Amino acid sequence: MRLKPYVDSVGKTSIGVGRNLDDVGVSKDEAMYMLENDMNMAEQLAARHHFYLLLNEPRRAVIVSMVFNMGLAGFSGFKSMIAAITAGDFDRAAEEMLNSKWATQVKRRSIELAYMMRTGEWIIEASQGSK
Repeated sequence: MRLKPYVDSVGKTSIGVGRNLDDVGVSKDEAMYMLENDMNMAEQLAARHHFYLLLNEPRRAVIVSMVFNMGLAGFSGFKSMIAAITAGDFDRAAEEMLNSKWATQVKRRSIELAYMMRTGEWIIEASQGSK
């Protein structure tokens, strides 16, 4: 059993107990199971920050999303943003998010998350309103 991808004896990327990722991949259910586990881990890591439990749910979701995307170490590098959150200055926290390399990498998602940080409100997708 190998818990990280490896190249098997015939050159196929595999994982676990011989799961051929090149030809078989993972099922949708497996992918969703992994996502749920990853999100739970990101939430546990995010909760290590002293301010996390003081935030409302949308702002907590921002932190979890960023930790999921960058890992705890990457998120912890946002020192000015974290200082702004700690001070309750969510406008400045949002600006720090947008003024980062991360924002250029995730593009639209950074704008959505900065909005949620700034306002403390969920983003309602237009498509949800038409259901």
